[in-house]
Amino acid sequence: MRRFTVLLLGICLAATTAFGGGYQVSLHSMRNIGMGLIGTSLTYDASSFFYNPGAAAFVQDKFSISGGVSLLMARTTFQPKDVMGQYNIESILNTPLYFYFAFKPFDDLSIGLAVNTPYGNKLSWGEEWQGRYLIQDLAFKAITIQPSFSYKIKDVISFGMGLVFTFGNVELNKALPLEGQNGVDGKVNIKGSTYNVGFNGGILVRPIKGLNIGIDYRSRINMKVDEADATFTVPESMKTNFPDQLVATSLPLPANLDFGISYEFNEKFLIGLNLCYVFWSAYDTLIFDFKTKTAALDKSYAPAMYENKLIPRIGAQYKVNDIVTVRLGGYYDPSPVPDGYLNPQTPSMNQIGLTAGLSVFPVKGLSIDAAFLYVMGMEREGTYSPENFSGTYKTNVYVPGIGLTYNF
Repeated sequence: MRRFTVLLLGICLAATTAFGGGYQVSLHSMRNIGMGLIGTSLTYDASSFFYNPGAAAFVQDKFSISGGVSLLMARTTFQPKDVMGQYNIESILNTPLYFYFAFKPFDDLSIGLAVNTPYGNKLSWGEEWQGRYLIQDLAFKAITIQPSFSYKIKDVISFGMGLVFTFGNVELNKALPLEGQNGVDGKVNIKGSTYNVGFNGGILVRPIKGLNIGIDYRSRINMKVDEADATFTVPESMKTNFPDQLVATSLPLPANLDFGISYEFNEKFLIGLNLCYVFWSAYDTLIFDFKTKTAALDKSYAPAMYENKLIPRIGAQYKVNDIVTVRLGGYYDPSPVPDGYLNPQTPSMNQIGLTAGLSVFPVKGLSIDAAFLYVMGMEREGTYSPENFSGTYKTNVYVPGIGLTYNF
């Protein structure tokens, strides 16, 4: 029963791998990626509706459209404690997308739509690795749709808000230590989908020329799955204890509070700082409730014990000329997973992110935006205490991306 609890814990935590705790990368705008993800105080384009709805009213153009795609490539290795050999997560390409639209019917008011894929991950450890009873492979996808408004007062202060509709689905496979007559492990497949609503609100202040100060809050969203399908492949003699059935659980996606400040020294050079506080303590204990109770499957509790963390970020932009703009940035993302809860579903470790970006303006209003993010996970040795599963993890993530922005 405990091993099945670990499986379901993996389903929920896998949802957050691209959001935090694994490799936190907010891939929501090439311009902001290039500057170290400091978008809370920036007013470039319609992407403000994600980073800080309050900032969108300061976008100068009547219309703003932006879209892009990133290619997320990760390599994670695991070295078991006191055992020879190393395991790798098989390389699986993830392609997070974003799209924004903003319209200003009046000079002080902006309305718009943000479409993002802020949560999602694919990973595969293979079928025969040492931790196959914890995880073999999983795939999680989610999309958020956020209609928003933003209003400014006398070019000094603005505020904005949007509703965040989140839709997601997950599939996971793992082995079960229920060996049949042919020596093959049992297996279980989990599929589920869910949706819920949250909100995103923010304020931007311009006390003096060139200085922007922004605050943004994205609410916690509780992703409740009432009827996930659990399909078991086990010896016939064990079918009674492992019937195909439905299972209910819930995943709290944590709230985020962002503070950003940026200063434009002149028309060429800008620098900014950002502090992101993630309310990871929402991951205390996850509860799983099987519809059909058996001696092996019952209502269970899986401790997570995540801890709130603060992520500092810095970025800069330099306008070379009217055609080319370049960007650099970086951040430090501390792991929210405490000692004793490190597991292969989310091999979380402290991480350093380095970014670079480039925009080319071939014609007025149109920019081709490119960015590259490199995330280095600091090697971490740890144990998942509920299963006494120990080893050393290391992760490197490479994320090139390209997008288009048109303001007119």
